[in-house]
Amino acid sequence: MAEDGSTPSPSSEEDFEFFFIGNVKFDDKPLEGVQITVDGNGYEASTKTNAEGRWELGVPEKAEYKLTLDEDTLPKGVVVQEGQATVTAEFGLTNRKAVNFFLGEGTRTTTDIGAQVLIRVVNGLNFGLLLALAAIGLSLIFGTTGLSNFAHAEMVTFGALMVLTFGVDLALPIWLAIAIAIVLSAGLGYTLDAVIWKPLRRRGVALIPLMIVSIGLSLALRYTYQFFYGGATRQLPGATLPSEIHIGPITLSWIDVASMATSVVVLLAFAFFLLRTRIGKATRAVSDNPSLAAASGIDVDRVIRIVWIAGGALAGLSGILWAYFRPGVSWDMGFQILLLIFAAVTLGGLGTAFGALVGSLIVGLFIELSTLWLPSDMKYVGALVVLILVLLFRPQGILGRRERIG
Repeated sequence: MAEDGSTPSPSSEEDFEFFFIGNVKFDDKPLEGVQITVDGNGYEASTKTNAEGRWELGVPEKAEYKLTLDEDTLPKGVVVQEGQATVTAEFGLTNRKAVNFFLGEGTRTTTDIGAQVLIRVVNGLNFGLLLALAAIGLSLIFGTTGLSNFAHAEMVTFGALMVLTFGVDLALPIWLAIAIAIVLSAGLGYTLDAVIWKPLRRRGVALIPLMIVSIGLSLALRYTYQFFYGGATRQLPGATLPSEIHIGPITLSWIDVASMATSVVVLLAFAFFLLRTRIGKATRAVSDNPSLAAASGIDVDRVIRIVWIAGGALAGLSGILWAYFRPGVSWDMGFQILLLIFAAVTLGGLGTAFGALVGSLIVGLFIELSTLWLPSDMKYVGALVVLILVLLFRPQGILGRRERIG
């Protein structure tokens, strides 16, 4: 119990400096066991009221958050006033902010299980599609070079940070800031290969040392971002637009629609590139067997360079969409989904672009659907459990080939 008698949040006061607090009562009687959830800036946590109706939730920074009272945990006949179940709150001059929910008598309207599944499927597809953009680049880099690139997370973060720089700090039109960010992300992929990975490949450095270098590069880039951008989470223009599109039980914002449409168009274009263009076919050949591809006259170094450029651009775009999905831009946002990207790549089949797409959609859908049964804090763990279970029965992944597993 906290000092004020409230139920402690998932993290104690030693972890957080800022707290939302409140007291849930009806007819001057405290309500125990009512669940309150805080969500925003890439952070989510929940707690329940104690015997005195009090609750407390710690958050990592001063920012705007959404707090939701779960009406299903209220006593029968007690409801939250219409439109008041979720409130937006922001800290003032102090480190504690009181938030109140206004209750009354009435009949509670619940969302049936079918509608809940449909809502989560749409959210899962949205998340899976943006995850696929990052996973495809990572998968092709592995397929052509054998490198498990842990610094791919920072390539994801880079795209969002560039939009923040040009679209917010320099106040350029958001469409222009996004275009610049994608070009610079592609340039980052080219630079990393030209300065670090190509020289190491020429020296014949083994894959394990290369992987360790990528871990060190990831740490160096991540804390460089923190040094220049700070530890705060900042919003991109339009990230907090209200949800205005209603299709049955599904509520979407125009940002959600634009994100999914962009992901689908880019993925279809990339599929066309791999299947129909000469360089795309060469990329698949190098991914399948670099030695045989080189013997066939394919310029393997040129293909690898193109893969790094494309992988950087896709990672940057994924980071931009992730910044809108969370929502918020922070120095470690790419690292937050790195394990999910690796899970998607491994699940779909190492080195296969289409396997990465399939794996990403499965991971995204499972993460969202698992919240029907699992606490939201455990949804990412569930996705990794599914990865383990699939690999126990199909070690090469869904679209991978067994002979690639040495």
